[in-house]
Amino acid sequence: MAKPPPQQIALQFSREPGLSRADLVVSSANADAVALIDAWPAWPSNVVVIAGPVGSGKTHLASIWREETGALAADRRALGPEILEALEGGALLVDDADAGGLDENGLFHAINAARESGSHILLSARRFPLGWGVALPDLRSRLGAASTVEIREPDDLLLAGVITKLFADRQVEIDPQVVQFLVKRIERSLATAIGVVERLDRAALEAKSRITRQLAATVLGGSDMGQASLPV
Repeated sequence: MAKPPPQQIALQFSREPGLSRADLVVSSANADAVALIDAWPAWPSNVVVIAGPVGSGKTHLASIWREETGALAADRRALGPEILEALEGGALLVDDADAGGLDENGLFHAINAARESGSHILLSARRFPLGWGVALPDLRSRLGAASTVEIREPDDLLLAGVITKLFADRQVEIDPQVVQFLVKRIERSLATAIGVVERLDRAALEAKSRITRQLAATVLGGSDMGQASLPV
């Protein structure tokens, strides 16, 4: 019996996603958040929270804002005195603010400093501030006064654009018809889209094949696309 051809091992390479303004896909799902980022510095308050699901583009928008403002990107777990100095006429970015271990005292003092100096703080999170479990009453009050904008789960336009971008980040050209095939068949979730792209890329590498509708159908047919569990 003839042996099956050997499969190519899918090596894992570090891929940096495109985070420029030109890479941003805009649709009704994220238009409000994009408009708020573009409106800076004419923000309705000193503190803005962008809330959205896994993979929704919060980090992308935060990166665009940081590039525009020169904001200091700070670790949510360590918002020390140097943060207050940076807020003197500057701006502060805290990504994944609700991911655990938030330095509540540090953020409270940073918000006060931003209000006094007229500077701005951008916080990204999966949930609205009321869902962060903040213990410090004064910080809860400050976050309650923040301007919050939501990124919703994707519509067809955003989902197609994100899938195309995810493949481009992997330096993979994808047929628009394959993208539309995926959009019509996967769960309407950006986290799911991330998982699908990863599985398809791996399957294509192992099969030494282009990503075709047939390959996509095979991958979708053998996987539970509703169970993606991936980081932001």
